[in-house]
Amino acid sequence: MSTPPDIVVLMAVYNGGAYLAAQLESLAAQDYSGWYLVASDDGSRDGSVAVLEAFAKEHPRTSIVQGPGQGGTANFMSLVGGLGNDVARGTWMAFSDQDDVWLPDRLSRGVAALGAHSGPALYCSRTWITDETLETRRLSAARPRALGFANALVQNVASGNTILLNAAAADLVRDAALEAGIPVVHDWWVYQLVSGAGGALVHDDAPTLLYRQHGVNQIGANDTARARVKRIGMLLAGDMRDWNDVNLAVLARHAPRLTLENRALMDAFTQARARWLPARLWQMARLGLYRQTRVSTVALWVAVCLGRL
Repeated sequence: MSTPPDIVVLMAVYNGGAYLAAQLESLAAQDYSGWYLVASDDGSRDGSVAVLEAFAKEHPRTSIVQGPGQGGTANFMSLVGGLGNDVARGTWMAFSDQDDVWLPDRLSRGVAALGAHSGPALYCSRTWITDETLETRRLSAARPRALGFANALVQNVASGNTILLNAAAADLVRDAALEAGIPVVHDWWVYQLVSGAGGALVHDDAPTLLYRQHGVNQIGANDTARARVKRIGMLLAGDMRDWNDVNLAVLARHAPRLTLENRALMDAFTQARARWLPARLWQMARLGLYRQTRVSTVALWVAVCLGRL
């Protein structure tokens, strides 16, 4: 890269006033200066807009827009799809939660990692999981297996608050957002789309932010035994089946954007889910789908057996 890229940071905001200023300050403190912020407020009633407006006065490369009022995923999708002519093609893209604190190299590490890629490329990383006061830290779960579409179909491991997309990937998701509708969550959709299109996927084992855990996190971390058991229980209860129904319907709209190989994998997965048990097991075994750990992979196969995938 001869010229450092501009990065548009997309932040979905809703009643985030308690922690929003700290996140904005960490953005301003980045050691990479080529960013600008588009924040979409989804109808906050706690002073979040005032916090954003005060930040915008100090940092003119800040835009504040009104969200659709339909929840966090819809807000992020409206940000991506609503960029239109306001953001030049060729701009990189990052996502920001309203309550984290970025480490100073959150953006620069990603830029360095993706700099050699000309096609669509996605960067994500581990995080420091913290409490409300940021006084305790533990590393988020490692990703022992390579990222890829066969993983993305059945597991989301690209944390949205760490994602950075190069220009080709940013243009891809911006165009695709106009046809997507509302996926389960925006970061899983981005992981599925970029991997399905044959994009490069870079997972950094170093943390790039403090992921604040508090009483109103929309999703929350998945790094403790209790949290993993809860997620696996949701998978076995049929939540994964419902999520896959939504995700596959969205991916079908993006079929022309996928590689031929990944389009065939998506179609085969869709067909296998509808089969009776013997044929379902046989077809699923041929697909090579995988999750990151042995325990969650076992849970995946139990869900296959029970028809809850």
